[in-house]
Amino acid sequence: MSSPARVTADGWGWRYAGRRLPAVADVSFSIEPGERVLLLGASGAGKSTLLAGLAGVLGDADEGERTGALLVDGAAPESQRGRIGLVLQDPDAGVVLSKVGDDVAFGCENLGVPADEIPARVASALDSVGLDVPLDRPTKALSGGQKQRLALAGVLAMRPGLLLLDEPTANLDPAGVREVRDSVGRALDATGATFIVVEHRTEVWLDLLTRVIVLAADGGLLADGPPASVFAQHGDALAAAGVWVPHAEVDVPVLPTADRATRTVLETSSLAVSRDARTAVQSGLELRIPRGSATVVTGPNGAGKSTLALTLAGLLPELEGQVLAASDLAARSGRRPSRWKSRELLTRIGTVFQEPEHQFLARTLRDELAVGPRALRLPETQVQAIVDDLLERLHLAPLALANPFTLSGGQKRRLSVATVLAAAPEVLVLDEPTFGQDRRGWIGLVELLQAEVTAGRTVIAVSHDEAVVRHLGGHRIELEPVASPDGPATSPAPSAPAASEPARPAPLVGIDRGRP
Repeated sequence: MSSPARVTADGWGWRYAGRRLPAVADVSFSIEPGERVLLLGASGAGKSTLLAGLAGVLGDADEGERTGALLVDGAAPESQRGRIGLVLQDPDAGVVLSKVGDDVAFGCENLGVPADEIPARVASALDSVGLDVPLDRPTKALSGGQKQRLALAGVLAMRPGLLLLDEPTANLDPAGVREVRDSVGRALDATGATFIVVEHRTEVWLDLLTRVIVLAADGGLLADGPPASVFAQHGDALAAAGVWVPHAEVDVPVLPTADRATRTVLETSSLAVSRDARTAVQSGLELRIPRGSATVVTGPNGAGKSTLALTLAGLLPELEGQVLAASDLAARSGRRPSRWKSRELLTRIGTVFQEPEHQFLARTLRDELAVGPRALRLPETQVQAIVDDLLERLHLAPLALANPFTLSGGQKRRLSVATVLAAAPEVLVLDEPTFGQDRRGWIGLVELLQAEVTAGRTVIAVSHDEAVVRHLGGHRIELEPVASPDGPATSPAPSAPAASEPARPAPLVGIDRGRP
Protein backbone atom coordinates (compact mmCIF):
# COMPACT_ATOMS: atom_id res chain seq x y z
CA MET A 1 0.00 0.00 0.00
CA SER A 2 1.42 3.41 -1.01
CA SER A 3 2.02 6.09 1.58
CA PRO A 4 0.16 9.40 1.13
CA ALA A 5 1.81 11.72 -1.39
CA ARG A 6 2.83 15.37 -1.06
CA VAL A 7 1.96 17.70 -3.96
CA THR A 8 3.51 21.09 -4.74
CA ALA A 9 2.97 23.61 -7.53
CA ASP A 10 5.21 26.64 -7.97
CA GLY A 11 4.08 29.06 -10.68
CA TRP A 12 3.03 26.09 -12.79
CA GLY A 13 1.27 26.45 -16.11
CA TRP A 14 0.59 24.61 -19.37
CA ARG A 15 -0.22 25.82 -22.88
CA TYR A 16 -1.42 23.23 -25.39
CA ALA A 17 0.38 23.17 -28.74
CA GLY A 18 -1.54 25.25 -31.24
CA ARG A 19 -3.26 27.35 -28.56
CA ARG A 20 -2.36 31.01 -28.07
CA LEU A 21 -3.37 31.21 -24.40
CA PRO A 22 -2.39 28.82 -21.62
CA ALA A 23 -4.92 26.34 -20.24
CA VAL A 24 -3.48 26.91 -16.75
CA ALA A 25 -1.15 29.70 -15.60
CA ASP A 26 0.78 30.73 -12.49
CA VAL A 27 -0.66 28.14 -10.09
CA SER A 28 1.08 27.76 -6.72
CA PHE A 29 0.08 25.65 -3.70
CA SER A 30 1.28 22.89 -1.38
CA ILE A 31 -0.89 19.89 -0.49
CA GLU A 32 0.31 17.88 2.48
CA PRO A 33 0.11 14.06 2.62
CA GLY A 34 -3.42 12.89 3.41
CA GLU A 35 -5.19 16.16 2.58
CA ARG A 36 -8.52 15.91 0.76
CA VAL A 37 -8.98 18.70 -1.77
CA LEU A 38 -11.90 19.84 -3.90
CA LEU A 39 -10.52 21.55 -7.01
CA LEU A 40 -12.97 24.10 -8.44
CA GLY A 41 -13.05 26.72 -11.16
CA ALA A 42 -15.16 27.86 -14.07
CA SER A 43 -15.33 25.69 -17.18
CA GLY A 44 -12.05 26.16 -19.05
CA ALA A 45 -10.09 27.31 -15.97
CA GLY A 46 -7.77 24.31 -16.38
CA LYS A 47 -8.94 21.86 -13.72
CA SER A 48 -8.63 18.77 -15.93
CA THR A 49 -5.30 19.99 -17.30
CA LEU A 50 -3.93 20.36 -13.76
CA LEU A 51 -5.03 16.82 -12.87
CA ALA A 52 -3.44 15.48 -16.06
CA GLY A 53 -0.24 17.31 -15.13
CA LEU A 54 -0.27 15.78 -11.66
CA ALA A 55 -0.74 12.34 -13.21
CA GLY A 56 2.17 12.89 -15.59
CA VAL A 57 0.14 12.35 -18.76
CA LEU A 58 0.30 15.76 -20.48
CA GLY A 59 3.11 14.70 -22.81
CA ASP A 60 6.35 16.32 -23.92
CA ALA A 61 7.25 19.55 -25.69
CA ASP A 62 5.47 18.42 -28.86
CA GLU A 63 2.18 18.37 -26.94
CA GLY A 64 2.56 21.74 -25.26
CA GLU A 65 4.65 24.14 -23.23
CA ARG A 66 4.97 24.09 -19.45
CA THR A 67 6.12 26.78 -17.04
CA GLY A 68 7.06 26.60 -13.38
CA ALA A 69 7.20 23.36 -11.41
CA LEU A 70 4.68 20.66 -10.51
CA LEU A 71 5.96 17.93 -8.18
CA VAL A 72 4.70 14.81 -6.41
CA ASP A 73 6.89 13.88 -3.44
CA GLY A 74 9.53 16.27 -4.76
CA ALA A 75 9.82 14.60 -8.16
CA ALA A 76 8.23 15.04 -11.58
CA PRO A 77 4.86 13.25 -11.76
CA GLU A 78 6.06 11.30 -14.82
CA SER A 79 8.47 9.43 -12.55
CA GLN A 80 5.81 8.67 -9.92
CA ARG A 81 3.05 7.07 -11.97
CA GLY A 82 2.86 3.94 -9.86
CA ARG A 83 1.85 6.12 -6.91
CA ILE A 84 -0.77 8.15 -8.77
CA GLY A 85 -4.26 7.05 -9.80
CA LEU A 86 -6.31 9.18 -12.21
CA VAL A 87 -9.94 8.73 -13.27
CA LEU A 88 -10.54 10.79 -16.39
CA GLN A 89 -13.59 12.89 -17.22
CA ASP A 90 -14.36 10.73 -20.28
CA PRO A 91 -15.39 7.21 -19.11
CA ASP A 92 -14.36 5.59 -22.42
CA ALA A 93 -10.81 6.89 -22.03
CA GLY A 94 -10.32 4.73 -18.95
CA VAL A 95 -11.36 1.42 -20.53
CA VAL A 96 -8.33 -0.69 -21.53
CA LEU A 97 -9.37 -4.34 -21.83
CA SER A 98 -12.41 -6.11 -23.22
CA LYS A 99 -13.72 -7.72 -20.01
CA VAL A 100 -14.64 -6.10 -16.70
CA GLY A 101 -12.48 -8.25 -14.42
CA ASP A 102 -9.42 -7.96 -16.67
CA ASP A 103 -9.82 -4.20 -16.92
CA VAL A 104 -9.90 -3.70 -13.14
CA ALA A 105 -6.90 -6.01 -12.71
CA PHE A 106 -4.83 -4.25 -15.39
CA GLY A 107 -3.32 -1.57 -13.16
CA CYS A 108 -2.46 -4.02 -10.40
CA GLU A 109 -0.70 -6.29 -12.88
CA ASN A 110 1.34 -3.37 -14.23
CA LEU A 111 2.41 -2.47 -10.69
CA GLY A 112 3.58 -6.04 -10.03
CA VAL A 113 1.02 -6.79 -7.32
CA PRO A 114 1.35 -10.50 -6.39
CA ALA A 115 -0.99 -12.56 -8.55
CA ASP A 116 -2.73 -14.19 -5.59
CA GLU A 117 -3.71 -10.75 -4.21
CA ILE A 118 -5.27 -9.40 -7.39
CA PRO A 119 -8.62 -11.28 -7.41
CA ALA A 120 -9.47 -10.02 -3.92
CA ARG A 121 -8.54 -6.47 -4.87
CA VAL A 122 -10.68 -6.65 -8.01
CA ALA A 123 -13.70 -8.01 -6.11
CA SER A 124 -13.35 -5.42 -3.34
CA ALA A 125 -12.99 -2.52 -5.79
CA LEU A 126 -16.01 -3.56 -7.87
CA ASP A 127 -18.09 -4.01 -4.74
CA SER A 128 -17.06 -0.63 -3.35
CA VAL A 129 -18.24 1.25 -6.46
CA GLY A 130 -21.46 -0.77 -6.81
CA LEU A 131 -20.65 -2.28 -10.21
CA ASP A 132 -22.43 -5.61 -9.75
CA VAL A 133 -21.82 -7.30 -13.11
CA PRO A 134 -20.09 -10.59 -14.04
CA LEU A 135 -16.30 -10.38 -14.34
CA ASP A 136 -16.51 -11.59 -17.92
CA ARG A 137 -19.06 -8.91 -18.94
CA PRO A 138 -17.73 -7.16 -22.09
CA THR A 139 -16.69 -3.61 -21.25
CA LYS A 140 -18.22 -2.42 -24.52
CA ALA A 141 -21.64 -3.54 -23.20
CA LEU A 142 -21.48 -1.15 -20.22
CA SER A 143 -23.32 2.15 -20.13
CA GLY A 144 -21.44 5.42 -19.71
CA GLY A 145 -22.19 5.49 -15.98
CA GLN A 146 -21.07 1.87 -15.56
CA LYS A 147 -17.81 2.65 -17.39
CA GLN A 148 -17.26 5.48 -14.93
CA ARG A 149 -17.60 3.06 -12.02
CA LEU A 150 -15.29 0.61 -13.82
CA ALA A 151 -12.57 3.24 -14.21
CA LEU A 152 -12.83 4.16 -10.54
CA ALA A 153 -12.67 0.51 -9.50
CA GLY A 154 -9.47 0.03 -11.51
CA VAL A 155 -7.81 2.95 -9.76
CA LEU A 156 -9.00 1.95 -6.27
CA ALA A 157 -7.63 -1.56 -6.80
CA MET A 158 -4.16 -0.03 -7.32
CA ARG A 159 -4.32 1.69 -3.89
CA PRO A 160 -2.39 4.81 -4.97
CA GLY A 161 -0.82 7.38 -2.67
CA LEU A 162 -2.41 10.19 -4.70
CA LEU A 163 -5.97 9.71 -5.96
CA LEU A 164 -7.15 12.14 -8.67
CA LEU A 165 -10.79 12.13 -9.80
CA ASP A 166 -12.13 14.26 -12.65
CA GLU A 167 -15.94 14.59 -12.48
CA PRO A 168 -16.36 11.04 -11.07
CA THR A 169 -20.16 11.29 -10.67
CA ALA A 170 -21.04 13.23 -13.82
CA ASN A 171 -22.72 10.31 -15.62
CA LEU A 172 -24.14 8.55 -12.58
CA ASP A 173 -27.69 8.20 -11.33
CA PRO A 174 -28.42 9.51 -7.80
CA ALA A 175 -27.87 6.10 -6.20
CA GLY A 176 -24.59 5.76 -8.09
CA VAL A 177 -23.44 9.17 -6.88
CA ARG A 178 -23.91 8.09 -3.27
CA GLU A 179 -22.22 4.74 -3.85
CA VAL A 180 -19.17 6.28 -5.51
CA ARG A 181 -18.82 9.02 -2.91
CA ASP A 182 -19.09 6.47 -0.07
CA SER A 183 -16.66 4.06 -1.76
CA VAL A 184 -14.09 6.82 -2.17
CA GLY A 185 -14.55 7.77 1.47
CA ARG A 186 -13.96 4.19 2.58
CA ALA A 187 -10.86 3.91 0.39
CA LEU A 188 -9.42 7.14 1.80
CA ASP A 189 -10.12 6.06 5.36
CA ALA A 190 -8.36 2.75 4.73
CA THR A 191 -5.31 4.12 2.87
CA GLY A 192 -4.95 7.72 4.02
CA ALA A 193 -4.19 8.66 0.40
CA THR A 194 -3.94 12.27 -0.67
CA PHE A 195 -7.08 13.13 -2.61
CA ILE A 196 -7.94 15.75 -5.25
CA VAL A 197 -11.36 15.75 -6.91
CA VAL A 198 -12.79 17.97 -9.63
CA GLU A 199 -16.56 17.96 -9.24
CA HIS A 200 -19.43 20.32 -9.97
CA ARG A 201 -21.68 18.55 -7.44
CA THR A 202 -19.89 20.26 -4.57
CA GLU A 203 -22.39 19.38 -1.86
CA VAL A 204 -21.83 15.65 -2.47
CA TRP A 205 -18.22 15.82 -1.29
CA LEU A 206 -18.22 18.56 1.36
CA ASP A 207 -18.14 16.40 4.49
CA LEU A 208 -15.32 14.31 3.02
CA LEU A 209 -12.99 17.22 2.26
CA THR A 210 -10.53 19.29 4.24
CA ARG A 211 -9.77 21.99 1.68
CA VAL A 212 -11.05 23.81 -1.40
CA ILE A 213 -8.75 25.25 -4.09
CA VAL A 214 -10.37 27.42 -6.77
CA LEU A 215 -8.54 28.14 -10.03
CA ALA A 216 -9.04 31.58 -11.56
CA ALA A 217 -9.95 31.63 -15.26
CA ASP A 218 -7.13 34.09 -16.06
CA GLY A 219 -4.44 32.33 -13.99
CA GLY A 220 -3.55 31.83 -10.35
CA LEU A 221 -5.97 30.97 -7.56
CA LEU A 222 -9.32 32.56 -6.82
CA ALA A 223 -9.57 31.03 -3.33
CA ASP A 224 -7.86 28.46 -1.12
CA GLY A 225 -8.84 27.27 2.35
CA PRO A 226 -11.25 25.15 4.42
CA PRO A 227 -14.56 24.53 2.60
CA ALA A 228 -16.76 26.40 5.08
CA SER A 229 -14.65 29.55 5.07
CA VAL A 230 -14.09 29.57 1.30
CA PHE A 231 -17.81 29.36 0.52
CA ALA A 232 -18.78 31.77 3.30
CA GLN A 233 -16.25 34.45 2.33
CA HIS A 234 -16.23 34.05 -1.45
CA GLY A 235 -19.60 32.45 -2.25
CA ASP A 236 -21.06 35.30 -4.30
CA ALA A 237 -17.84 35.90 -6.23
CA LEU A 238 -17.43 32.19 -6.93
CA ALA A 239 -21.02 31.87 -8.18
CA ALA A 240 -20.51 34.88 -10.45
CA ALA A 241 -17.34 33.25 -11.80
CA GLY A 242 -19.26 30.09 -12.69
CA VAL A 243 -18.45 27.92 -9.67
CA TRP A 244 -21.22 25.78 -8.21
CA VAL A 245 -21.61 27.00 -4.63
CA PRO A 246 -23.32 24.43 -2.37
CA HIS A 247 -27.08 24.96 -1.99
CA ALA A 248 -27.05 28.20 -4.02
CA GLU A 249 -30.16 28.44 -6.18
CA VAL A 250 -30.09 29.35 -9.87
CA ASP A 251 -32.30 32.15 -11.12
CA VAL A 252 -33.84 30.35 -14.09
CA PRO A 253 -37.59 30.12 -14.78
CA VAL A 254 -39.37 26.78 -14.93
CA LEU A 255 -41.20 25.78 -18.08
CA PRO A 256 -44.86 24.77 -17.67
CA THR A 257 -45.96 21.16 -17.65
CA ALA A 258 -46.59 19.59 -21.04
CA ASP A 259 -50.26 19.17 -21.92
CA ARG A 260 -51.04 15.47 -22.36
CA ALA A 261 -53.39 16.41 -25.19
CA THR A 262 -50.54 18.00 -27.17
CA ARG A 263 -49.97 16.48 -30.59
CA THR A 264 -47.09 14.04 -30.81
CA VAL A 265 -43.98 14.48 -32.92
CA LEU A 266 -42.67 10.93 -32.36
CA GLU A 267 -44.39 7.81 -31.11
CA THR A 268 -43.37 4.20 -30.59
CA SER A 269 -45.26 0.97 -31.09
CA SER A 270 -44.16 -2.29 -29.37
CA LEU A 271 -40.64 -0.90 -29.48
CA ALA A 272 -37.59 -2.93 -28.43
CA VAL A 273 -34.18 -1.24 -28.58
CA SER A 274 -30.68 -2.67 -28.69
CA ARG A 275 -27.08 -1.51 -29.08
CA ASP A 276 -25.85 -4.70 -30.76
CA ALA A 277 -28.94 -5.53 -32.87
CA ARG A 278 -29.32 -8.76 -30.88
CA THR A 279 -30.06 -8.15 -27.20
CA ALA A 280 -32.99 -5.96 -26.16
CA VAL A 281 -32.27 -3.51 -23.34
CA GLN A 282 -35.83 -2.17 -23.54
CA SER A 283 -38.96 -3.84 -24.90
CA GLY A 284 -42.69 -3.22 -25.17
CA LEU A 285 -42.27 0.55 -25.32
CA GLU A 286 -45.41 2.53 -26.14
CA LEU A 287 -44.31 6.15 -25.91
CA ARG A 288 -45.56 9.52 -27.13
CA ILE A 289 -43.20 12.49 -27.46
CA PRO A 290 -45.24 15.72 -27.21
CA ARG A 291 -44.58 18.29 -29.90
CA GLY A 292 -43.10 21.64 -28.93
CA SER A 293 -42.16 20.65 -25.37
CA ALA A 294 -39.34 18.96 -23.47
CA THR A 295 -39.24 15.24 -22.68
CA VAL A 296 -36.62 14.10 -20.15
CA VAL A 297 -35.59 10.45 -20.01
CA THR A 298 -34.48 9.35 -16.53
CA GLY A 299 -33.55 6.09 -14.81
CA PRO A 300 -30.59 4.20 -13.33
CA ASN A 301 -27.31 3.54 -15.11
CA GLY A 302 -27.53 0.67 -17.57
CA ALA A 303 -31.28 1.07 -18.03
CA GLY A 304 -30.98 1.82 -21.74
CA LYS A 305 -31.61 5.57 -21.74
CA SER A 306 -28.93 6.36 -24.31
CA THR A 307 -29.98 3.43 -26.48
CA LEU A 308 -33.59 4.65 -26.43
CA ALA A 309 -32.48 8.19 -27.30
CA LEU A 310 -30.39 7.04 -30.26
CA THR A 311 -33.28 4.92 -31.51
CA LEU A 312 -35.74 7.82 -31.25
CA ALA A 313 -33.19 9.91 -33.17
CA GLY A 314 -33.03 7.42 -36.03
CA LEU A 315 -29.38 6.53 -35.43
CA LEU A 316 -30.06 2.97 -34.20
CA PRO A 317 -32.53 0.66 -35.95
CA GLU A 318 -35.43 -0.72 -33.95
CA LEU A 319 -34.88 -4.30 -32.76
CA GLU A 320 -38.64 -4.84 -32.73
CA GLY A 321 -41.62 -2.56 -33.30
CA GLN A 322 -41.10 0.90 -34.70
CA VAL A 323 -40.57 4.60 -34.13
CA LEU A 324 -42.86 6.78 -36.22
CA ALA A 325 -42.58 10.51 -36.91
CA ALA A 326 -45.60 12.74 -37.33
CA SER A 327 -46.76 13.04 -40.92
CA ASP A 328 -45.58 16.64 -41.28
CA LEU A 329 -42.08 15.66 -40.03
CA ALA A 330 -41.82 12.60 -42.30
CA ALA A 331 -39.13 12.50 -44.94
CA ARG A 332 -39.25 11.28 -48.50
CA SER A 333 -38.00 7.95 -47.08
CA GLY A 334 -41.14 7.59 -44.96
CA ARG A 335 -42.15 8.09 -41.33
CA ARG A 336 -39.49 5.88 -39.69
CA PRO A 337 -36.41 7.98 -38.73
CA SER A 338 -34.14 4.90 -38.78
CA ARG A 339 -34.66 4.74 -42.56
CA TRP A 340 -33.95 8.41 -43.26
CA LYS A 341 -30.83 9.57 -45.03
CA SER A 342 -28.36 11.79 -43.20
CA ARG A 343 -29.50 14.93 -45.03
CA GLU A 344 -33.12 14.12 -44.11
CA LEU A 345 -32.15 13.79 -40.45
CA LEU A 346 -30.12 17.01 -40.47
CA THR A 347 -33.09 19.40 -40.37
CA ARG A 348 -35.56 17.01 -38.70
CA ILE A 349 -33.79 15.33 -35.75
CA GLY A 350 -30.44 16.52 -34.38
CA THR A 351 -28.51 14.44 -31.83
CA VAL A 352 -25.97 15.35 -29.16
CA PHE A 353 -24.04 12.23 -28.10
CA GLN A 354 -23.02 11.40 -24.55
CA GLU A 355 -19.36 11.65 -25.65
CA PRO A 356 -18.94 15.04 -27.39
CA GLU A 357 -15.77 14.01 -29.25
CA HIS A 358 -17.73 11.45 -31.26
CA GLN A 359 -19.32 14.17 -33.38
CA PHE A 360 -16.46 16.60 -34.00
CA LEU A 361 -15.31 16.84 -37.62
CA ALA A 362 -13.38 20.10 -38.12
CA ARG A 363 -10.14 21.66 -36.93
CA THR A 364 -11.60 24.79 -35.34
CA LEU A 365 -14.77 25.64 -33.44
CA ARG A 366 -15.79 28.07 -36.16
CA ASP A 367 -15.51 25.43 -38.88
CA GLU A 368 -17.21 22.85 -36.66
CA LEU A 369 -20.26 25.03 -36.21
CA ALA A 370 -20.38 25.71 -39.95
CA VAL A 371 -20.58 22.01 -40.94
CA GLY A 372 -24.38 21.72 -40.64
CA PRO A 373 -25.33 25.03 -42.27
CA ARG A 374 -22.91 24.40 -45.15
CA ALA A 375 -24.36 20.92 -45.65
CA LEU A 376 -27.71 22.66 -46.10
CA ARG A 377 -26.07 24.88 -48.75
CA LEU A 378 -26.95 28.10 -46.95
CA PRO A 379 -25.32 31.34 -48.17
CA GLU A 380 -21.92 31.89 -46.54
CA THR A 381 -23.03 35.17 -44.98
CA GLN A 382 -25.90 33.32 -43.27
CA VAL A 383 -23.55 30.52 -42.20
CA GLN A 384 -21.21 32.98 -40.49
CA ALA A 385 -24.12 34.78 -38.81
CA ILE A 386 -25.34 31.47 -37.33
CA VAL A 387 -21.82 30.59 -36.20
CA ASP A 388 -21.18 33.98 -34.57
CA ASP A 389 -24.51 33.87 -32.74
CA LEU A 390 -23.90 30.41 -31.29
CA LEU A 391 -20.32 31.21 -30.26
CA GLU A 392 -21.58 34.20 -28.28
CA ARG A 393 -24.62 32.47 -26.74
CA LEU A 394 -22.55 29.56 -25.43
CA HIS A 395 -19.55 31.63 -24.26
CA LEU A 396 -17.19 30.06 -26.83
CA ALA A 397 -16.30 33.15 -28.90
CA PRO A 398 -12.74 33.52 -27.47
CA LEU A 399 -12.04 29.94 -28.59
CA ALA A 400 -13.40 30.28 -32.14
CA LEU A 401 -10.10 29.25 -33.74
CA ALA A 402 -9.17 26.54 -31.21
CA ASN A 403 -9.18 22.83 -32.02
CA PRO A 404 -12.35 21.24 -30.55
CA PHE A 405 -10.33 18.39 -29.06
CA THR A 406 -8.28 20.80 -26.88
CA LEU A 407 -11.35 22.16 -25.08
CA SER A 408 -12.33 21.32 -21.53
CA GLY A 409 -15.07 18.76 -20.99
CA GLY A 410 -17.68 21.43 -20.30
CA GLN A 411 -16.65 23.44 -23.36
CA LYS A 412 -16.81 20.34 -25.57
CA ARG A 413 -20.35 19.69 -24.34
CA ARG A 414 -21.46 23.24 -25.17
CA LEU A 415 -19.86 22.96 -28.61
CA SER A 416 -21.58 19.64 -29.31
CA VAL A 417 -24.95 21.21 -28.46
CA ALA A 418 -24.19 24.23 -30.63
CA THR A 419 -23.25 22.08 -33.66
CA VAL A 420 -26.72 20.53 -33.61
CA LEU A 421 -28.51 23.84 -33.08
CA ALA A 422 -26.67 25.27 -36.09
CA ALA A 423 -28.81 23.15 -38.44
CA ALA A 424 -32.06 24.20 -36.65
CA PRO A 425 -33.70 20.73 -36.55
CA GLU A 426 -37.32 20.36 -35.48
CA VAL A 427 -36.39 17.79 -32.79
CA LEU A 428 -33.31 17.88 -30.54
CA VAL A 429 -32.13 14.67 -28.85
CA LEU A 430 -29.47 15.32 -26.19
CA ASP A 431 -27.67 12.79 -24.00
CA GLU A 432 -26.64 14.39 -20.68
CA PRO A 433 -26.65 17.95 -22.10
CA THR A 434 -25.41 19.59 -18.88
CA PHE A 435 -22.59 17.11 -18.22
CA GLY A 436 -19.42 18.84 -16.95
CA GLN A 437 -20.95 22.33 -16.85
CA ASP A 438 -20.04 25.05 -14.43
CA ARG A 439 -22.84 27.18 -13.03
CA ARG A 440 -22.72 29.73 -15.85
CA GLY A 441 -22.55 27.06 -18.57
CA TRP A 442 -25.43 25.11 -17.01
CA ILE A 443 -27.64 28.20 -16.89
CA GLY A 444 -26.75 29.06 -20.48
CA LEU A 445 -27.56 25.59 -21.78
CA VAL A 446 -30.84 25.28 -19.88
CA GLU A 447 -31.96 28.72 -21.04
CA LEU A 448 -30.98 27.80 -24.59
CA LEU A 449 -33.06 24.60 -24.49
CA GLN A 450 -35.96 26.51 -22.96
CA ALA A 451 -35.75 29.01 -25.80
CA GLU A 452 -35.87 26.16 -28.34
CA VAL A 453 -39.04 24.81 -26.69
CA THR A 454 -40.59 28.29 -26.57
CA ALA A 455 -39.86 28.60 -30.29
CA GLY A 456 -41.91 25.45 -30.90
CA ARG A 457 -39.15 22.87 -31.23
CA THR A 458 -39.16 19.53 -29.40
CA VAL A 459 -36.38 18.62 -26.95
CA ILE A 460 -35.64 15.07 -25.77
CA ALA A 461 -32.97 15.00 -23.06
CA VAL A 462 -31.41 12.08 -21.20
CA SER A 463 -30.39 13.35 -17.77
CA HIS A 464 -29.69 12.37 -14.17
CA ASP A 465 -29.85 16.05 -13.20
CA GLU A 466 -33.08 16.67 -11.29
CA ALA A 467 -32.65 20.40 -11.80
CA VAL A 468 -32.74 19.85 -15.57
CA VAL A 469 -35.95 17.84 -15.21
CA ARG A 470 -37.46 20.56 -13.02
CA HIS A 471 -36.53 23.52 -15.19
CA LEU A 472 -37.44 21.97 -18.52
CA GLY A 473 -40.87 21.02 -17.19
CA GLY A 474 -42.54 19.13 -19.99
CA HIS A 475 -42.83 15.37 -19.97
CA ARG A 476 -40.83 12.61 -18.31
CA ILE A 477 -40.04 9.03 -19.32
CA GLU A 478 -38.77 7.14 -16.30
CA LEU A 479 -37.16 3.76 -16.98
CA GLU A 480 -37.21 1.18 -14.21
CA PRO A 481 -34.84 -1.80 -14.09
CA VAL A 482 -35.70 -5.48 -14.07
CA ALA A 483 -33.38 -8.41 -13.48
CA SER A 484 -31.37 -9.40 -16.55
CA PRO A 485 -30.78 -13.10 -17.31
CA ASP A 486 -27.08 -13.07 -16.41
CA GLY A 487 -26.86 -10.79 -13.45
CA PRO A 488 -28.20 -7.76 -11.61
CA ALA A 489 -31.08 -5.48 -12.38
CA THR A 490 -29.91 -3.57 -15.40
CA SER A 491 -32.44 -4.03 -18.20
CA PRO A 492 -35.79 -2.28 -17.92
CA ALA A 493 -38.99 -3.38 -19.60
CA PRO A 494 -41.44 -0.48 -19.65
CA SER A 495 -45.15 -0.79 -20.19
CA ALA A 496 -47.67 1.64 -21.61
CA PRO A 497 -47.65 5.25 -20.37
CA ALA A 498 -49.20 5.99 -17.04
CA ALA A 499 -51.25 9.06 -16.26
CA SER A 500 -49.66 12.34 -15.23
CA GLU A 501 -48.52 12.51 -11.65
CA PRO A 502 -46.34 14.76 -9.49
CA ALA A 503 -42.62 14.54 -10.19
CA ARG A 504 -40.75 14.56 -6.89
CA PRO A 505 -41.79 17.65 -5.16
CA ALA A 506 -42.86 20.01 -7.97
CA PRO A 507 -43.45 21.15 -10.65
CA LEU A 508 -45.73 18.62 -12.27
CA VAL A 509 -44.30 16.50 -15.05
CA GLY A 510 -46.06 13.86 -17.14
CA ILE A 511 -44.34 10.56 -16.34
CA ASP A 512 -44.25 7.43 -18.47
CA ARG A 513 -43.02 4.79 -16.05
CA GLY A 514 -41.27 1.58 -17.10
CA ARG A 515 -42.46 -1.35 -15.01
CA PRO A 516 -41.30 -4.97 -14.96
